[in-house]
Amino acid sequence: MANEMEELIGFLSSPSPQVKKVAVDIVRGLTGSEDGLQSLASYSETVLPSLCRLLGEKKDVSEPAAEALVNLSQNSDLAAKMIEMGIIKATMEILYKQGCEITGLLVMLLVNLTQLDAGVESLLQLEDDKVQGLYVMKLVRSFCTSSNENKDDPFGHVGSILVNVSKNKAGRVLLLDPKRGLLKQIIRQFDSTSLLRKKGVSGTIRNCCFEADNQLQNLLLISEFLWPALLLPVAGNKVYSEQDTSKMPLELGSALSIEREPVTDPEIRIQVLEAIYLIILQGAGRRAFWSVNGPRILQIGYEEEEDPKVMRSYEQIGSLVPASFPLPCNITFYLTTS
Repeated sequence: MANEMEELIGFLSSPSPQVKKVAVDIVRGLTGSEDGLQSLASYSETVLPSLCRLLGEKKDVSEPAAEALVNLSQNSDLAAKMIEMGIIKATMEILYKQGCEITGLLVMLLVNLTQLDAGVESLLQLEDDKVQGLYVMKLVRSFCTSSNENKDDPFGHVGSILVNVSKNKAGRVLLLDPKRGLLKQIIRQFDSTSLLRKKGVSGTIRNCCFEADNQLQNLLLISEFLWPALLLPVAGNKVYSEQDTSKMPLELGSALSIEREPVTDPEIRIQVLEAIYLIILQGAGRRAFWSVNGPRILQIGYEEEEDPKVMRSYEQIGSLVPASFPLPCNITFYLTTS
């Protein structure tokens, strides 16, 4: 005889819309507490596929089902089971189905699932050469063409997915492929007014720069967009002199010759400084950095910086270009993909 939890999960497949709606609302409520999550985890083999099937229903059922899956996917064991059962493929199909009404929740589900390596590999479609990278290309297109002017920005969290993807070497190779041009598209979103999007872009660039030792040429191919994204956040707030800007490319010099909004988030400033460091570890990267008057920009930015963690990231670069600004002695630096 089925117990109460088994009966509840069974109702998720009921032919009655009313019964199904009540059941999925109860399950969503259970995912809001630790005890409820643990209870559902014991029945993951049945509850996860049942909830996944409901994602294609009308909003009154698909929304609570998606919310339940988002909550459940915060548990790494349950997330791994979702990935194994193919929920990333199902999510992408529903996400790009005409009239999808739960876009933001599906994107959040992908954010959670790509926290795991298996989730990134599934999203990259590594098992099929014919479609490899298609899902990521779709997400990048949505990220770059959707509007973030309204409070509701359903594709804003795609930036977090791209950060997760760029932690994976295969993901970085995909994003840096000049034929696809994905990183170039992503970088342009750094001009967004959304802090969430800016963080997604800076984190993705930073992780991609771990390929600078063998992909530097592909990074520098988009230097027109790359250097402004990396240098403007750490250039300080002052208006630069004509003498300084005359030694910069137009896109940098123009931006620094006028008043501008500062990037106040220290995490973004650290990420772009770490990206610069990874680029200038290479001789050609160092020459490119000097060619845009990068040392002068960081010198001025460092003089205005007050956050000690950000200052440490400036100093990390100073260990490679010590003429730029003074360095404390005996500093050792370690970087890992974030």
